[in-house]
Amino acid sequence: MTKITANASGTRSIEISEKHLKTIRKYSLLDGLVDSNGIINEEVLDKLKLNVRGLLESANVKDNDLLDLCLDVIYNQNMKAIGLQNLVSLYGEWLKTKGNDVPADDNPDPNEVTD
Repeated sequence: MTKITANASGTRSIEISEKHLKTIRKYSLLDGLVDSNGIINEEVLDKLKLNVRGLLESANVKDNDLLDLCLDVIYNQNMKAIGLQNLVSLYGEWLKTKGNDVPADDNPDPNEVTD
């Protein structure tokens, strides 16, 4: 588990597990999320929340890992724009170090219905 700072004063944090990072990769949740200006603000966080909500409401996606990611991280009461910025940074670092080492079986088709 890794903790990210969730607010500007540094008094709030959110724990991020490798399982959370794998779920972000599985659904490509951060791909194309940030505009070309690179600024992460509350509107970008709202966009992520809407994207995830759409996935959860989809009849084809029944994934407890995605639900856990939402409850633990994305919809966490402490999550603010700075928290998302730190999550994006952590995810980028994770991809550089471990992301390519994860077996293909750990990255199944996100449209596949699971029980």
